Amino acid sequence: MRGIRGTIITGGCILLTGCNTHQSTLAPFGADAADIRHLFLLMLGGAVVIAVALALLMRHAVRAPEGELGLRGGMRLVLWLGGIIPTILLLGLLVYSLPFMRPRPIAPADLQIAVDGEQFWWRVTYRPAGAAPVETANEIRIPVGRTVAFRLTAADVVHSFWIPGLAGKMDMIPGRTNTLVVRADKAGRYRGQCAEFCGLSHALMALDVIAMEPAAFDAWLADQRRPSTSQGDGARLFAQNGCNACHTVRGAGPAGRIGPDLTHFGSRQTLAAGILPMATANVAAFIRHPEKTKPGVRMPAFPQLTPAEATAIARYLEGLK
Repeated sequence: MRGIRGTIITGGCILLTGCNTHQSTLAPFGADAADIRHLFLLMLGGAVVIAVALALLMRHAVRAPEGELGLRGGMRLVLWLGGIIPTILLLGLLVYSLPFMRPRPIAPADLQIAVDGEQFWWRVTYRPAGAAPVETANEIRIPVGRTVAFRLTAADVVHSFWIPGLAGKMDMIPGRTNTLVVRADKAGRYRGQCAEFCGLSHALMALDVIAMEPAAFDAWLADQRRPSTSQGDGARLFAQNGCNACHTVRGAGPAGRIGPDLTHFGSRQTLAAGILPMATANVAAFIRHPEKTKPGVRMPAFPQLTPAEATAIARYLEGLK
């Protein structure tokens, strides 16, 4: 009885993990994730039917009078239930699922987004046809109803790119580019996650995914091309402490390539790759001691900054919109 109760509780907990709308294959906002959910529910239903049939067969075998089933009858039972029927069912599922495995076609005019996995953040570069690329970080925006090709690679170790509500996961491998073609069907804010252990802060490597109406997306992408104009004491401290040696703020001095692009940092709703809400106190604390939020992070700590100086830099960064 305890074993059955434990199984029921465990199964219930597993099912509850999928009861959200921002990071779940069971709540798709993309065509590919909808196909995955369809196949999952189909195979789950088939598995339940098979499990019930086996339970009834075992019940009959236990309660049947001794000698009711002879050798010839037993051989026929094994042949049909153990060979012919499972083969037909599995072959049918295979034939039915093959069309869902066909890659989505992509045209030269479709939007391409290069995503590079880093420890422990995401470098995102939009490459629209006929226009200059635009680089951001830790946030992906895509137009609803349009085909988008993600070009996935990694700069250090193997990562895995997974936006559950949009499509299946795909590995990001150093020295190799994998392509994931998707199409969002519903606007909203969702969440992605690195699905491959990549170091101490693997579980803290998330990203925001925003599906936008096409006109709004085009306007946003055009706005991302303009340089930053935020100034103040925080800008001086940012440059004075060498932050621009690693980070780019277009229109504000040298461009660093080691860390995330911060040009429009203030327009994002989270920081540290989707881990913390955008707030002055969180930004200032991350500047002084990033390792407390993300163990193993490559960004150096700045404990020499006073709380007031870190807050000034944080306010400067929040003004980059």
